[in-house]
Amino acid sequence: MKRYIGLLLASLVVIAFSIPRAGAQVERIVIAAGTDEDHDLQAINNEQDASKRLAMYEDFVKKFSSNPQAVAYGNWQLAQAYQASGDFQKALEYGDKALTGSPRNLDILVSLANAAIQAKNNAKAMEYSAKGGEVCHGIAKEAKPADMSDEDFARKVADEKTANQNNCDFLESAGFNVITAETDPKSRMAEIEKFTLAYPDSKFGDQVSNYAMYTLGPGQLNDQARLVAFGEKMLANNPNSMVALLLLASYYGDSGNAAKAITYAQKAIEIAKADAPDADKSRKLSAGAAHNTIGWAYLKQEKTTAAIPELKAAAALVKGQDDQQYARALYGLGFAYGKLNKLTEAREVLTEAVKIQGPMQSMSQDLLTKVNAARAKGK
Repeated sequence: MKRYIGLLLASLVVIAFSIPRAGAQVERIVIAAGTDEDHDLQAINNEQDASKRLAMYEDFVKKFSSNPQAVAYGNWQLAQAYQASGDFQKALEYGDKALTGSPRNLDILVSLANAAIQAKNNAKAMEYSAKGGEVCHGIAKEAKPADMSDEDFARKVADEKTANQNNCDFLESAGFNVITAETDPKSRMAEIEKFTLAYPDSKFGDQVSNYAMYTLGPGQLNDQARLVAFGEKMLANNPNSMVALLLLASYYGDSGNAAKAITYAQKAIEIAKADAPDADKSRKLSAGAAHNTIGWAYLKQEKTTAAIPELKAAAALVKGQDDQQYARALYGLGFAYGKLNKLTEAREVLTEAVKIQGPMQSMSQDLLTKVNAARAKGK
């Protein structure tokens, strides 16, 4: 996608501009009409030979080296020219020089992110995306001028957000695409951390969280400590993050902290509202997984009677939707019924569980064998 501001046209009239203080508004490069810089840019624009135009931009940057705006603009045009010719390394080199002169310029950041993506340079693409997120979120944090009313300031911020929305959307999407394309787990996790810091309320938040859990989990980095830390950070940014709640509930349930597991799982159930008329498959599966976690936590606490309704609720919600969650709920029910000597009920659910291929199948078969043996003795 090309998002460039083209070469200055001969008739271009430009407003005066000064680079704002750090951390303030979005920057835009403008050259005052009628200045020496403007005249030289018009001459460059009139040159038809691409190689001569490149040389003229190099001279322009040197000639007006005392004008940060002119230098930034010249380097930006050189970057775009090299990008168009396929020399992405030079495009990024000149682009970085332009960004040094105008670091909060979203137009330059979009150009550079685009060039980095074309170059398949994930690290640089994420760098520009993350910087863009910082700038985009900074719009709402701009300090209100003392002589401006609250109403006028709110309108100004809203206008600024609207004016930059396309660039902000592009940079956010670029960062997400880097994550999805990354094949190295270590690099992907570094990119995820940069992205979540730059876009704490991203529309891709759930997908990025899923990538994080996959990346930190078994088969990838297998880093449980970072997995939990990431989940806690997610909840700090969004207390209603279903992904984080289920992640932490499962982790604490497996690690023996039943109280924490139950707390997170109950919150997930509350948010999912699986019994609501508009509850979709995702919400029902989330609630089912949470009920499963609570049921197993109760089993570990030897609260067998309390575990049964949780596991039954889990089985009802995930049946036909998630075989492994269903098998887990059925095995838990079989275990609970067996412990309470309700062998007929245990046999019924375990007979269903052994039909499901997966890690619970052999465990269910072993337990079913014991239940059948106990039933035979009781006769």
